[in-house]
Amino acid sequence: MTTIEHTAGAGTANRTGLYLAALQLVFTLGWTTYVIYLPKLAAEVGIAPSAVILILMLDQAIFTIADTAMGIAADKLSPYVGRLGLFVGIVTAISCAAFVALPFVAGAGAAAQGWFIALIVVWSATSSALRAPPLTLLGKHRAKPQMPFLAALAMLGYGIAGAVSPYLGVVLREHDARLPFVISSVVLLLTALGLSRIEHDVARDTIPPRPDEAAKPLGLVPIAFIVAMVALALGYQLHFAMNSAPAYLRFAASGELQWLMPVFWIGFNIAMFPASLVVKHRGGLIVMGAAGLLGAVAIAAAELAGSLNTLIAAQFLAGAAWGCMLMSAISAALAIGSTGAEGKVTGLVFSALALGTFARMAAVAGGLQKMPEYAPLLHWAPVACWSVAGAGVLVIAAARLQGGGAQIKASAGG
Repeated sequence: MTTIEHTAGAGTANRTGLYLAALQLVFTLGWTTYVIYLPKLAAEVGIAPSAVILILMLDQAIFTIADTAMGIAADKLSPYVGRLGLFVGIVTAISCAAFVALPFVAGAGAAAQGWFIALIVVWSATSSALRAPPLTLLGKHRAKPQMPFLAALAMLGYGIAGAVSPYLGVVLREHDARLPFVISSVVLLLTALGLSRIEHDVARDTIPPRPDEAAKPLGLVPIAFIVAMVALALGYQLHFAMNSAPAYLRFAASGELQWLMPVFWIGFNIAMFPASLVVKHRGGLIVMGAAGLLGAVAIAAAELAGSLNTLIAAQFLAGAAWGCMLMSAISAALAIGSTGAEGKVTGLVFSALALGTFARMAAVAGGLQKMPEYAPLLHWAPVACWSVAGAGVLVIAAARLQGGGAQIKASAGG
C-alpha cells in the first residue's frame, strides 16, 4: 500500500469512528429524552406512575433479544455493500416514526393506552438496529490494529451522552414533549441514513468478507466472555444508577448532583483513548479484565470515602475503568467474532448491557434499595461483580494466549 493509500484509508477510518460516535450520541440522547418524558406521557394515557418502571423493564427485555437478532442480521447483510446501510436506514425510519408518534398518541388520553404501548414495543425493537449493526463495519472491514481506537471513538458518543444527561433532564423537564421527540428523531434518522455513505467508503478501502463465509457456532470462550459482560454491566448499573447519587448526597446538596454525576463520564471519556493503545498491543480481554479489577478497587474507595474530594476522585477512576471495559469489550467482541460472527458477538455485548439494566430496574421495582437488610448487598455487589468478572476475563485471556500464542497476541481484540 502506498503512503497516499494508507493516509486515505486512515482518514476514512477516522471518519467512520466519528460517525459511529455521532450515531451513539444522538441515539443515547434520544433514549434519555424518552426516559425524562415517559412518566408524564404514561400518565396522560392513564398508566399509573408505579407502572412506569415496568415499561422501562419491558424496553430492556426487548433490547436484550433484539440487539443480538440485529447483530445476526448485520452478519448476513454486511458482505453485500450497501445492504447494511439500507437495512439500518429502513428500520431506523420505522423506529423514528414510532418515537415521534408517542407524545401525539399520548395526547389522545386513556383511550389510546394500547396504541401507546404498541408504539413503545415497535420503537424498542427497531432501535436496536442502531447499536450492533453499525459497529459490525469495524470488525468486517477494518484492520485489527485500527479497531481499538475506532471502538473508543464510537463509545465516546455514549460517554458524552451520559455526561450531558443530567443537564438535559433539567432543561427538558418543563417543556412539551412533542418538539424534543421530533427534533431527536429527525437528527437520528439523518445520521442513520449516512451509514450507506460510510459503508461504501469503508468497503472501497478494504476487501469485504465473502458472501459465502458462514459464521461458525460460538464456542466456550465467547460464551464465558458474554457471561462476564453481564456481570460487568450489572456492576456498572448498581454502582452508577443506584449508589452514586446517595453517595454524593452524604457530602453535597441534591442541587449539586447535576454537576457531580458527570464526573464518572469524564473519566470514562478520557481513559478510553490511551487504553486503546494498550488494547492494540496486548488485546482487549487483558485490558477488560484489568480494568474490571481496578474498577472494583475504585468502587470500594467510593464506598469508603470520607470526603467529597475523595469520592470525586474515586468516581472519576470508576468511570475511567468502565470506559476501558466497554471499549475493550467492543474490540474483543469484534475479534472473537472474526470468523463471520462479529455482529452476533457485538449484539450479545449490547444484550448483556440491556440485561444488566433490566436487573437493576427489577431491584428498584422490588424496592430493594429501601430495605435496610439489603443495603450492604447493593453497596458491595458492584465490587464483587467487577472483581469476579475481571478475574474471569483475565483467565480467559491467559488461556487464549497459551492456546494461540503470537497470533492471539497480535489480535486487536485479544
